[in-house]
Amino acid sequence: MRSKPATIRKLTPDPIYQSVMLTKLINRAMRDGKKNAISKEVYDCLEIIKSKTGQEPLKYFTDALDNIKPQMEVRARRIGGAAYQVPVPVRGPRKDSLALRWLIDAARARPSSEFRTFADKLAAELIDATNNAGSAIKKKLDTHRMAEANKAFAHFRW
Repeated sequence: MRSKPATIRKLTPDPIYQSVMLTKLINRAMRDGKKNAISKEVYDCLEIIKSKTGQEPLKYFTDALDNIKPQMEVRARRIGGAAYQVPVPVRGPRKDSLALRWLIDAARARPSSEFRTFADKLAAELIDATNNAGSAIKKKLDTHRMAEANKAFAHFRW
């Protein structure tokens, strides 16, 4: 166990939309330290959303993230040699982390034959998430279903 709680670093908002969540998305999606490349892809994605939906892209992004954020999850708890899946509510920062992770994983898993760039894939996943469809929403629903199925072990909560 940790001796002290982890320090939370302040992130600078992205230069165009002044959003900390967009900065988190860019940092999470970045590979091999290529921040300029992924920033361009994310901003292209927001332009695609603007052209396809005609709505303000940052609001669309936050609505999609709100739909993806989980409320409950299961945590393994060992009691008397048996491991139980105990449902627990998800705390604030972890909701954001899980939502971003699921969004990026779902976008990357989309077929390359259908979508050319990561920007196209991310835009499609965000549009699906806003409409409560897509792989990221499916992941959230699976997590909630697992928590619901293990409700009988809720009394083992810490």
